[in-house]
Amino acid sequence: MTTRHDNFINGIWTPGKAYAANINPSHLTEVVGDYAQGDASDVDAAVYAASVAFPSWSVSGIQSRHDALDKIGTEILARKEELGELLAREEGKVRAEAMGEVMRAGQIFKFFAGECLRLAGESLPSVRPGIGVEITREPIGVVGLITPWNFPIAIPAWKIAPALAFGNCVVFKPADLVPGCAWALADIIRRSGIPAGVFNLVMGSGRVIGEALVRHADVAAISFTGSVGVGRSIAAACAESGKKVQLEMGGKNPQVVLDDADLQQAVELSAQSCFYSTGQRCTASSRIIVTDTIYPAFVDALKARIERIKVGGALASGTDMGPVVSQAQLEQDLSYVAIGNAEGARLITGGQRVACHSGSQHDGYFMSPALFVDTTPSMRINREEIFGPVASVIRVKDYDEALAVANDSPFGLSAGIATTSLKFATHFKRHAQAGMVMVNLPTAGVDYHVPFGGRKGSSYGPREQGRYAQEFYTTVKTAYTLA
Repeated sequence: MTTRHDNFINGIWTPGKAYAANINPSHLTEVVGDYAQGDASDVDAAVYAASVAFPSWSVSGIQSRHDALDKIGTEILARKEELGELLAREEGKVRAEAMGEVMRAGQIFKFFAGECLRLAGESLPSVRPGIGVEITREPIGVVGLITPWNFPIAIPAWKIAPALAFGNCVVFKPADLVPGCAWALADIIRRSGIPAGVFNLVMGSGRVIGEALVRHADVAAISFTGSVGVGRSIAAACAESGKKVQLEMGGKNPQVVLDDADLQQAVELSAQSCFYSTGQRCTASSRIIVTDTIYPAFVDALKARIERIKVGGALASGTDMGPVVSQAQLEQDLSYVAIGNAEGARLITGGQRVACHSGSQHDGYFMSPALFVDTTPSMRINREEIFGPVASVIRVKDYDEALAVANDSPFGLSAGIATTSLKFATHFKRHAQAGMVMVNLPTAGVDYHVPFGGRKGSSYGPREQGRYAQEFYTTVKTAYTLA
């Protein structure tokens, strides 16, 4: 028998209308646990509880808020190995990456614990004599948080922590595929001293829970990370009802490699950008844009580096790349390999489903990392987000063409360049049409205390993380006082 995990509403564990099995993508016969499937009535109950809790929580003392968030962060960090194993089992990240993500979640809560003590405003003189002006920030109310499966504890942390730090109440809906980390995080928050109703967890189908949350009249704001299609529908619904909205929706991130780049450094950062976390990161690079002179050596070296990547169970010793998260994602990845072949790209390594036996366990959703060469910018594999271990190389003549190809995308989340030229690095940082730019670093991999977000089709609304999070989770008030 597997353990049942309930929703968390108004400070108590609340049984679901049904339960769904959480399957380990490394070992398809292993059930991580059974997790509640809520419905619209659970969303109503959670939003009502949050609405009732908001008046007192929104004006609660900053020390008590700090202490609660700091306690959450401390427990997450103390349990990093246990939680990292849970994350690896339900999502498929290898142990080191999973533990790193857990540590990031703990650090995020500790950062925003500090932000509770750094709330600031402005005091200005009026243009009218004898009048003072104060500019302050206040919480916005009940916030609905909808998170993806690829970072099952870090992304919830970077939404929940600032929401609570700035005095909002939360209804949290995690991705269907990864309820385990969400439930564990809710259990940690439950013990932090935060009052009943301030934080609520409702698990279940996005079409049911997410839709009810977005449409609920008493929800003031929605923060969503996920697909472009769902994000656009959420934006339309929020515009219709006047809700504040924040969207992170993916990318097709370019990694430029110039002739003057350090070859081994460029190969290593490209391999990390494309294939770590099984390529399942919105900041991952799947377009590698390489100038003429270095192109042959780079392709040969990257192929050799990719073929050294060991694919296997997320918790198996020596594994470099774990499984794809689900059958549906595996089928999507393999379909893009077929599309690339049909478009005339040349697949020089990988791109097949592989068997990775581990003891008596059955196989999981494993595929070998794929690399296409001889591709053109107009190919679908260079236009559409694949979200898996599939990368392609585009050959260009010089830096100017590389920049033009890098910017020729409906997305604009992250962009990288490998070069030893200060001139080209400086120009790229200014002219790359992306929210984040990396110089001689992988496109994926960001700090928790600075803003995260992109441009064009990648992001909509205020930035996430760091001090910039206050732009979404607060509203500005201007008060005038006659002296």
